Amino acid sequence: MLREAEVDQPRPGPGEAIVEVAASGVNFLDVYHREGRYSLPLPFTPGAEGAGTVVEVGPGVADVAVGDRVGWVEIPGTYAERAVVDSSRLVPLPDDIGFETAAAVLLQGMTAHYLVKDAYPVQGGDTVLVHAAAGGMGLLLTQLITHLGGRVIGTTSTTAKAELAKRAGAAEVILSSAVDDLAAEVRRLNGGQGLPVVFDGVGAHTFDASLASLRTRGHLVLFGAASGAVPPFDPIRLAHGGSLTLIRPSLGDFIADRSELLRRAADVFEWVRSKALEVTVTGRYALSEAAQAHSDLEARRTTGKLLVVPDEAALGRREGTQS
Repeated sequence: MLREAEVDQPRPGPGEAIVEVAASGVNFLDVYHREGRYSLPLPFTPGAEGAGTVVEVGPGVADVAVGDRVGWVEIPGTYAERAVVDSSRLVPLPDDIGFETAAAVLLQGMTAHYLVKDAYPVQGGDTVLVHAAAGGMGLLLTQLITHLGGRVIGTTSTTAKAELAKRAGAAEVILSSAVDDLAAEVRRLNGGQGLPVVFDGVGAHTFDASLASLRTRGHLVLFGAASGAVPPFDPIRLAHGGSLTLIRPSLGDFIADRSELLRRAADVFEWVRSKALEVTVTGRYALSEAAQAHSDLEARRTTGKLLVVPDEAALGRREGTQS
């Protein structure tokens, strides 16, 4: 159960910083933690992506100082007024990157970065299938693939979401509820050929169609499970499909080194600065409304990025005032 609670003020240990949280990104990773799919010791504070101001540091901290504006990812505890963060995992924010932008783009932006640069290096001319292309992750992937010279075929659940995906650069969009054979439609849109790669963050509902959409020696990059985990399957299917490869990557393995973390974050900020990535925040929820944010995300009632912000900031946004 996800509920609001009062806890003691955190204190920093060696190598730790206390950050006053200005905004926290909402991701399916938070849902997986809440459901126990990725287990954490109970009780815990959810949220793994945030931005704010350092207000206190512990012994031995050299990476940041009090007053620094910072962001971070993959450290639980951001749905809070203050969070304890390993200082070596904090990313300094450039002056032109606001808190909400950082909280909205760091986790998904760096995920998109390693997906298109490392999991499958997208080349100019590649035609790529992106599932849930109007979601927060899908919109970023679509923009980046297009920026790199690729052609995106996206899937969405509604015509309104299809328009969002097209505005992000998708060349073709398939309404997943309107086709009986998704893979056949993908191949039709690609001149009867399979694709070199599919980026699939949906999981159980799309896995079979994703495999069937690939060409010989194609690559399925399965980076999420929004519709549930993929059931166990016989790897011989990969051989029968044409010597296919399947990777199930995780962001943590691509930012384990601080230098790599800072490099990817710098690239993401530069993409935002150059407008190669446009961050779309479509929902802001007060801390007391975090459960509703999860409910809306899981029900696919949302597009773009959702944030959990301090209660007064959420109120100010709704009333049209500055927070």
